[in-house]
Amino acid sequence: MATITRRAWLARMATGGAALALGMAHLRRALAMGSVEAGIARVRGDVRVNGQAARRGMEVKPGDVVVTGRDAELVMVVGRDAFLVRANSRVEFSGDAARLAVAALRLVTGAVLSVFEPGGRKRIQTATASIGIRGTGIYVEVEQVRTYVCTCYGEAELTPVDDPPAAETVRTAHHDQPRYIYPKGMPRMIERAPVINHTDAELVLLESLVGRKVPFDPKSYP
Repeated sequence: MATITRRAWLARMATGGAALALGMAHLRRALAMGSVEAGIARVRGDVRVNGQAARRGMEVKPGDVVVTGRDAELVMVVGRDAFLVRANSRVEFSGDAARLAVAALRLVTGAVLSVFEPGGRKRIQTATASIGIRGTGIYVEVEQVRTYVCTCYGEAELTPVDDPPAAETVRTAHHDQPRYIYPKGMPRMIERAPVINHTDAELVLLESLVGRKVPFDPKSYP
C-alpha cells in the first residue's frame, strides 16, 4: 500500500468512518437498547471459533482460536476488552478463561483492532513482534515479512522478536506513532509507518461495547 500523509489519512477516514457507521447502525441500536453483551456482537462471512461456525452471542474466551475467512469480519467482547478481527485472520487468545480475562493474544495471520481495559498488562505476539500494552487501543496487522502496529492511544512497548535490545516504547494520543517491525536481516528492526486500515469510528464502537469512551474527542478530527 502506498504511503499517505497523516492529513490525507484523516480526510480518508472521515469518509470511511461515515460508511462504517451506516453499515453497523443495527449494532449501535442494539447497544443503546442494552442487548449487546459479552461474546460475539457481530459476525460477517465465514468465521470459526475452535472450528465451529461463529454466531452472534457466542462466548469467546481465553484458550479459544478465532479464524476468519475471505471477506469475513468479527466484532466481539471478551471480559472488559473488545476486538474487531479482519478477514483472513487467525487469532489465538490466552489468559484466565474462568474470569474471561485476556492476558495475551497471538496474531498468526491477518489483522485485529483491540481496545483493552485500563490498568491491566497485556501482550500481542506475531512472528516478528512482541507488543506489551496497558489500557491501550491498538491495531496490529501481519504482513508478509513484517508487522504493522499503530498504538491508537495509550502506551506500548514494541520489541522485535529477533532483536530485543532494539525495543521501543511509544506513547500516543491519536495514531501518532505507527511502526513497522521487521525480522532479522533488515537494515532497521523498527521504522516509522503511515496510518492504515483502521478508523476512529471503529475504536468508538469497540469502546462503547465495553461501556467506555475513546480518550480523544472524535469531533476534533475530520
